[in-house]
Amino acid sequence: QVQLVESGGGLVQAGGSLRLSCAASGRTFSRYTMGWFRQAPGKEREFVATISWSGISTLYADSVKGRFTISVNNRLNTVYLQMNSLKPEDTAVYYCALSDRISTMTYAYDYWGQGTQVTVSS
Repeated sequence: QVQLVESGGGLVQAGGSLRLSCAASGRTFSRYTMGWFRQAPGKEREFVATISWSGISTLYADSVKGRFTISVNNRLNTVYLQMNSLKPEDTAVYYCALSDRISTMTYAYDYWGQGTQVTVSS
């Protein structure tokens, strides 16, 4: 079974930065993609970014484009989300997830981490 563990969340002021990490284990990942999603209280889980395990292909939600950067370190089996110019509306629990396809939809992802809280104050 795949296990995904997020880390790096915390409290930051608006305009600040955080880097989230997701460590993956349990299988080889070369044919899969990794996504980041977030969920604020009372809202649906929404797509943030995705990357092929090779790191060649990336896709971002319009709301984070230009501010967030997704990357992967294959040797460490770890995917990252660098978040810059953070806004209060970025406040959410952030989840990493594994899929066998490029997708922005939650149902396309078969494995999920436990989430890490990101809080942006104003």
